[in-house]
Amino acid sequence: MLAYLRGSIVSKGEESAVIEAGGLGYEVFFCAASLEALGPEGALVEVFLAESISMYGGTALYGFRSAGEKQFFDLLRDAVPNTGAKKAMEYLGKAGRSMPEFAQAVAARDPKKLTAIFGFTAKTADKLISALKDKLPAAQYGTVPAQGVSTASYSQAMSALTALGFRAPESRAALEEAAAQAGPASGAETIIRLALRRLSSK
Repeated sequence: MLAYLRGSIVSKGEESAVIEAGGLGYEVFFCAASLEALGPEGALVEVFLAESISMYGGTALYGFRSAGEKQFFDLLRDAVPNTGAKKAMEYLGKAGRSMPEFAQAVAARDPKKLTAIFGFTAKTADKLISALKDKLPAAQYGTVPAQGVSTASYSQAMSALTALGFRAPESRAALEEAAAQAGPASGAETIIRLALRRLSSK
């Protein structure tokens, strides 16, 4: 199973990009925002992958610019009823406009916010709330720190700390302090390292 790809962009279309790695070209599908953020043709990119086999036997590759983005895609595909890879990618593209606001709307059971801000239908909004209300890290642990660290990095760091046995409240406090020190461009590894330093000193 392909899980990660590092190579250069050969071409970009409306929904996908062809990425050359090791002399082979892989067509990878992205949500609109991620596809645009990849950069121009010729740019070197690193993407996480998810494979999907269609009912007709073909295999499609779906790409993500971070591990957190892929984890959210997997959650959508696995937790939301009747959601395949293509539909999960559609949901990801809409929710990705503002993950903190999306998580807040789900946690607050607010379908009107999901329809007004993100463009989901009322039926889909209800389905997403029912499926994700207790599963979104951002809904459980709070939104991204004000310093601007990405939702994916913050959620990934929180998951790592709780997996190590730290309680959510102390982990959140340590992460917010770490994010303030690290700055907006920092990834999950940097934030985790700084947060662990604070937690171990207490």
